[in-house]
Amino acid sequence: MLRKKVFTGSPWESRVGYCRALRIGSRIEVAGTTAMKDGNVVGTGNPYEQTRFILQTIEQALHELDAGLSHVIRTRMFVTDISQWEEIGRAHGEFFKDIQPVATMVEVKALIDPELLVEIEVEAYVE
Repeated sequence: MLRKKVFTGSPWESRVGYCRALRIGSRIEVAGTTAMKDGNVVGTGNPYEQTRFILQTIEQALHELDAGLSHVIRTRMFVTDISQWEEIGRAHGEFFKDIQPVATMVEVKALIDPELLVEIEVEAYVE
C-alpha cells in the first residue's frame, strides 16, 4: 500500500528519523506535535497558545494528506502541568467541539524542550 508522508521541517524529523504525518490507505497517524516554528517555541509560557498552534500545524498536515480535522478519531495530549488542563482543553474544544474524537490528556515529566508545555498526536481515518 502507498505511504504518503508529510514533513514540517522540524529539526527533529531528520535527526530522529520520522515524518510529521503518514497516510497508508484510509489511516492517518500524526506524530507528537509541539509548538515549534523555525527552531523557536511559539507561545512560551502559554499552554492555550501552544495548543492552538499545535492543532493548526496538525490541521495543515492533515490537509496535505487530503483529510481534515473532521477525520480525526483520537487525540492524545501530553502536558507538563495538568493543572493547566482547562486552557489546553479550551483550545482543543475550539477545534473539536463538533467533531468530538476520543481524547486523552496525561501529565508527563518533561518534553524535548523545557519551554514546551504541550505535545499532541492524532489518529485520523478517511473513508
